Amino acid sequence: MNPYKVCFIWCVNDEDWFRESERYVDALTVPEGYRIEKQWIKGAKGLASGYNQGMMKSDAKYKVYLHQDVLIIHRNFLVDMVSLFQKNQEVGMLGMVGVTRLPCNGIWWEGERPVGKVYDSHTGRMELLSFGGDTEVHTKVEAVDGLLMATQYDRPWREDLFSGWHFYDLSQGKEFIRAGYEVMVPYQQKPWCIHDCGVVNVQNGFEEARQQFVNTYLDKGYE
Repeated sequence: MNPYKVCFIWCVNDEDWFRESERYVDALTVPEGYRIEKQWIKGAKGLASGYNQGMMKSDAKYKVYLHQDVLIIHRNFLVDMVSLFQKNQEVGMLGMVGVTRLPCNGIWWEGERPVGKVYDSHTGRMELLSFGGDTEVHTKVEAVDGLLMATQYDRPWREDLFSGWHFYDLSQGKEFIRAGYEVMVPYQQKPWCIHDCGVVNVQNGFEEARQQFVNTYLDKGYE
């Protein structure tokens, strides 16, 4: 893979939202010697499927999978991401918010010691979602939320298990851990992203995907 390339990958069903997200990506400071690639997948049947398509189209070492309604507001995002990955070869994936230990029901935000920060509108209004203290350390976690997931290694997304819009992210974290890599939430003095998702829809396959995740990764002591 090209170690001097970063690829941003979106699954897109709303052109206006995507263009706004892309505009924020275009405003980021690019590390010297690096170049940016973009892959946007339209008509994906699910996020795991779409992300697999984007992953296979790019030879970039660093890939950033983000929702079309995510705006990266930390201008030095790329500089900090590349630096963190280079200093920590054992880290396979970064996320903005996550949890150090998943609960047995698979719902990450109900788990032990959630960490990270993001401006988020899942309650119906935009507000700061902040977990944990402000200790200036990066935190090893068991799972990260899929609003933004950055990687320095490629692992197939489990579209065979998760065909829709839920638990593809927690699954991917488990797949990286199984491969021997760490998953991490970086220290953020202020949130690096805005996630304007609105009230979350848990009627479009959430419970089925949760059961699939628990059965695959938790009930059998999967690590």
